[in-house]
Amino acid sequence: MPLNFVKKNSNMYSWIDATWNTVKGKCPHDCSYCYMKRFPQKELHFDEKELKTDLGRGNKIFVGSSCDMWADLIPEDWIFKTLEHCSKFDNEYIFQTKYPYGMYAHTCYLPKKHTLGTTIETDRVFKIMGNAVEPIIRTVAMKELSLSEHRTFITIEPIMDFNIERFIEIIKICHPSFVNIGADTGNNHLPEPPKEKILELIGELKKFTVVNLKKNLDRLLEGK
Repeated sequence: MPLNFVKKNSNMYSWIDATWNTVKGKCPHDCSYCYMKRFPQKELHFDEKELKTDLGRGNKIFVGSSCDMWADLIPEDWIFKTLEHCSKFDNEYIFQTKYPYGMYAHTCYLPKKHTLGTTIETDRVFKIMGNAVEPIIRTVAMKELSLSEHRTFITIEPIMDFNIERFIEIIKICHPSFVNIGADTGNNHLPEPPKEKILELIGELKKFTVVNLKKNLDRLLEGK
């Protein structure tokens, strides 16, 4: 087991063992609803001390949970150093980004066991998404990754209102092994879909992939 990296907390995915971050500070996407904005936003930087971390073996580790290490503005050497360290340990690594072209450009450097994901909160474009590329652009890159036989997933969190037909279509294009769905936990007053629409989305997604519902979705499904 790992000796000195961060075990998951209740806000993380239930199926991971821990998180590990080398790229830290203010995320270049600057989405207004990012949970990291609850904490002081330091300057974007690479934490060299993390390269001394014993990642253990046999773990599922979410790499880059606090800042998008694949964002367009992230220096190449930060990415290479992170992936090189991952490859020293026999684990499965989960990478998630709002700029999947960053992952696509580095596929030959990925550790052997990996799962690649992107966040697609909606099929629409809202100003609150900050500098993140439009959802449809993320879709194109994820399609290429899945066609290249990489295991992929989609996370719809925080879920925002959508057009059901269009949203289903862009998710289907990505060929995800599974889809996670979660809601806003930061009282950001987002344009959220009604319960009936979410249930319809879940039903349609289950026709072609596995659907994981995060606990925070209860607020929308049960009126909490």
